[in-house]
Amino acid sequence: MKKEEKKKGKKYLSNKEKIWRRYKKHKLGMIGGTIVVLLLVLSIFAPFFSPYDYKKPDYEGAYMPPQPLNFTDEDENFSIVPFTYGVEQGMDPETWARTFEINPEEKYKLSFFVEGWEYELFGIFESNIHLFGVEEGGTFHPFGTDKLGRDIFSRIIFGSRISIFIAFFGSLLSAVVGSLIGGISGYFSGKIDLFIQRIIEMFQLFPQLPLMMALSAAIPTTWPPILIFVGIVIVLSLIQWTFLAREVRAIVLSYREQEFVKAAQALGANHLYTILKHVIPNCFSHIIVVMTLTIPRLILAESTLSFLGLGIQPPMVSWGVLLQEATNIQTIGQHPWIMIPGAFIFFTVLSINFFGDGVRDALDPKSN
Repeated sequence: MKKEEKKKGKKYLSNKEKIWRRYKKHKLGMIGGTIVVLLLVLSIFAPFFSPYDYKKPDYEGAYMPPQPLNFTDEDENFSIVPFTYGVEQGMDPETWARTFEINPEEKYKLSFFVEGWEYELFGIFESNIHLFGVEEGGTFHPFGTDKLGRDIFSRIIFGSRISIFIAFFGSLLSAVVGSLIGGISGYFSGKIDLFIQRIIEMFQLFPQLPLMMALSAAIPTTWPPILIFVGIVIVLSLIQWTFLAREVRAIVLSYREQEFVKAAQALGANHLYTILKHVIPNCFSHIIVVMTLTIPRLILAESTLSFLGLGIQPPMVSWGVLLQEATNIQTIGQHPWIMIPGAFIFFTVLSINFFGDGVRDALDPKSN
């Protein structure tokens, strides 16, 4: 009787609810997922979060160091509204390098939802409202400026659009190609499988970086930015599809003799329909995990190509393009804040890896 009451009172969870429950137990996955969502929001609404136009130079403010927000002045008077000090330029008598000195007599309060440079959100909605900014006459560069005086914080946010979306679309394209070829290879097996596996091995024999560099160098720099974007996506997907193809093939080999596949064949379904409709959908959870774990590799690959001048070209901006200034040790020593985009790459890759690990464990029914 007690057992029957327990069964009646027991709550049965759907498959989605079980997946979500397992994912919530993965603490690093939750942290990584939260950071990934924040990065996506920043990249999608980049103009709103950017206090300055990422393309507009300000030669007088070149290599300005990061400006901190202050809540107390030199007399230790507390202000609930944060502010920045004014900045005066000078010259180092020994190195003749430009210097920036704080002027404590000038204070500029930080405000939210302020008017600034005009932009079009999604290319449709015209606006000049930004999340934050300081009073007129002041400046606030939380990550400093580059050699042309452009705000590094704004450029990092806009650069995330290119770096993240190239990685996403590259991962998506490699997943489509890898799933289809891997599905065909595992479904037919025999000579077709042998032929496809030899092609995959030929792709994997080439060192990835030199192959990416050679393919990227073939993209004309005179192309419009959108075509260069598409070209880089295709180059990266050509390198990555082989890994997923082999994993999908292994799964399909175990499915090809299952009853649902034989039932589809008995009903007269052609091979392509059976692969796309019945076999590959059963691999979706595995494909999603591999896609998630592929994105960090593609972010690093795109950043490497752009850093070497073989990827995204100015005036487009990506995290790799931002690091091009960090090729000179002397420049890094004098202006270490130009390495901040590298920190964003590191933490983004780490967060997506944590997120991917969480998704993998959540989709695994045997996970604890």
